[in-house]
This record gives sequence, structure tokens and C-alpha cells, in this order.
Amino acid sequence: MSEPISLIVGLGNPGPDYAKTRHNAGFWLVQDWASSLGAAFTPEKGFFGEVAKARYQGRQILFAKPITFMNRSGQCVGALARFYKIDSTAILVLHDELDLAPGQLRLKQGGGHAGHNGLKDIQSALGNPNFWRLRMGIGHPRTLNLNQQVADFVLHQPRQDEFTRIEDAMWRCKNYFPQMLDGDMTIAMNGLHRDPE
Repeated sequence: MSEPISLIVGLGNPGPDYAKTRHNAGFWLVQDWASSLGAAFTPEKGFFGEVAKARYQGRQILFAKPITFMNRSGQCVGALARFYKIDSTAILVLHDELDLAPGQLRLKQGGGHAGHNGLKDIQSALGNPNFWRLRMGIGHPRTLNLNQQVADFVLHQPRQDEFTRIEDAMWRCKNYFPQMLDGDMTIAMNGLHRDPE
């Protein structure tokens, strides 16, 4: 068993122009999870984000959506971790992943940031890479046969078939949400890493 998760952060870009874009997959998932525990997000300027608080088995769970742009996500995560004295091993970051097909999921602790600027900034703010990451596949323009630059691709809406697979992945995530909160990451990984048909 790992340390139970106390802070869940979804990565994305703020504002209505970005709400439905691939880069905001982390926002979609953290919103879904917070709602499932009856928690609502409110702006918290001191934490550089929107924060929701819930109770789960007698303890507080924090959810956050940074209101800085993606590459400054560490401001929010670092501020929350310091104020609530949350160790990096009790933090789970939800983010989009180009190297996974739409609908694929991978959960892991630590490791590099693979060029993902949000993860890079969080690692810098926390001073170590030991937080958990749940990578949500959005596909890559090359593997999806799209003639688009990556920067343009992530800031556009998924096509309907891609979005359907991402939605299915979000349902699978919800099934293993309790295990992730409890720190039973092996069971969560075994379920989440089973790729859809």
C-alpha cells in the first residue's frame, strides 16, 4: 500500500476558450471526481487555482484546478502542499498524454516529465518528482493521421470518436477512484492499464 492520496490536481488551461480542448483532459477528470464526492470548486487566489474540499472516510481530500496556464501549474500545487503540509507522495496529478492513444490510461509514481511543461513546473515547485501521475491518452497527431503541429493539436477539441474513448476512460477511472484515494495503487494500476477493446 502507498500513502493515501490527499490532493488531486487536474491540469489544463483556464477560460472558456480552452474548456473543451485536449489539453484540458485533467480538468475534466478532476471536476468529475470532485462532483462524485459532492465537492464544488471555488476560486482561491492564494492558491493560484480553484479548490474543492471533500470528506472521504473521515479525512479531507483536496481537489484543485490551477488558474495559471499549464506551464505554471506548480504555483498552485506548491502553495497547497506547503499550506496543508501534504507530502508529494500523497499528491495525484491528472494530465493529458500525447504518447497514449485516446482511451488509454497509465498510473505511475515519480519519473521524468517527458517534456510536459505542467509536470516540469510541479516537480520544480515540490523539489522532487515523487508525486503520482495519471496519464490520460489523447493520441498524437501523427498516429491519428492528422496534419497538425502538436501545439495546435492539444489546443483543439478531440474528434467525436476520440472523445467517446476519452469519456469511456473517465468512467474506468471513476471505478478505481476509491483505491487511488486509499493508496491501493497496485489494484488501481491493474484495472486502469487494461486497454479498452
